[in-house]
Amino acid sequence: MPLRPTKSRLIGMAALAALVTGVLPAANVQAASKPTISKDLFGTLSDGTKVWRYTLSSNAISVKIITYGGIVQRVDAPDRHGHRTNVVLGFPKLDDYVAKNNPGPYFGALIGRYANRIAKGTFTLDGKTYHLPINNGQNSLHGGPKGFDTKVWTATPGTGKDSVSLRLDYTSPDGEMNYPGTLKASATYTLSGHNLRIDYRATTDKATIVNLTNHSYFNLAGEGSGGIYDHRLMLNASRYTPVDSTLIPTGKLDPVAGTPMDFTKPTPIGARIRNNFQQLAYGQGYDHNWVLGGSGFRLAAEVSEPTSGRVLKLYTDQPGIQFYSGNFLDGTLYGTSGRQYRQGDGFALETQHFPDSPNHANFPSAVLRPGQTYRTATVWSFSAN
Repeated sequence: MPLRPTKSRLIGMAALAALVTGVLPAANVQAASKPTISKDLFGTLSDGTKVWRYTLSSNAISVKIITYGGIVQRVDAPDRHGHRTNVVLGFPKLDDYVAKNNPGPYFGALIGRYANRIAKGTFTLDGKTYHLPINNGQNSLHGGPKGFDTKVWTATPGTGKDSVSLRLDYTSPDGEMNYPGTLKASATYTLSGHNLRIDYRATTDKATIVNLTNHSYFNLAGEGSGGIYDHRLMLNASRYTPVDSTLIPTGKLDPVAGTPMDFTKPTPIGARIRNNFQQLAYGQGYDHNWVLGGSGFRLAAEVSEPTSGRVLKLYTDQPGIQFYSGNFLDGTLYGTSGRQYRQGDGFALETQHFPDSPNHANFPSAVLRPGQTYRTATVWSFSAN
């Protein structure tokens, strides 16, 4: 559905162009030193591979990304008083990510080859049936037990006039996790002012499927500060894809109107999360894909936190967004602050193709063929009011 042109959602043509290019207009950037990028050793894997952590800093926010899984480990963003704190969930040490992130929460990770679920790990492409590893009940989730979130990516830092970037590259060999084709994938994080842009690219030498995203969990009150049910969420979506009891889409595109799935107006995440609604029972909360309205690069979601005043806006060109309310955080994990993560202590907004798209002809296609380039982008824009 179209967005109401409230002041907080209006974006001028210059600002929209800036989000697309990853660079803010000069008028929107406070006079300050240029953005910087640096690195330090985050840890070493058991095989001796070194994992580096890159820090991208602007006058507005700073972002820490590690080469293991392309993981966003920290995002420090200011509140309405200018006080910065980390607003993403994660772990303090590499060993924690290796041991607990998969299977587990996938904190901050790049997800591939196929983000979200594929029913029974099976899909057919050009008459051939492929069987993927089963790692989520009876389904395949987030590329399998050795998905892109477990790989060490090759890092290339870069600088622009008003931005810094980190390009991460990984080549997935033909047959890895039983996916066809050698897939050359990259994800470039570009920081400019208040915006972090993620550009995804992939090419293949054989017909395959691909669906890349980032699986960061946010808490705009601050990592480890408690629940996110008071955060107000708006989703630019009048429809969603209902699921069965295993969280696989039924194939329908149902209207959100009159249901707890309606976030077309800013609504506290927890306002209806315990309503008597079958879809919420299946997911133990929100764990669904919304069908984004409009086309091209547009506003997909906006979240605000009342106490700090922090606001997160997500822009993307993807057809869908998975909203996950942290339902399976069970108190067994302790984050970067040393605090316990419990149910509802963070939320994820994963820009994506729909779950199980290869098995639904009416869903947008996730097929990539030789000679084509998979291209998509997402921007996280932080502010405070």
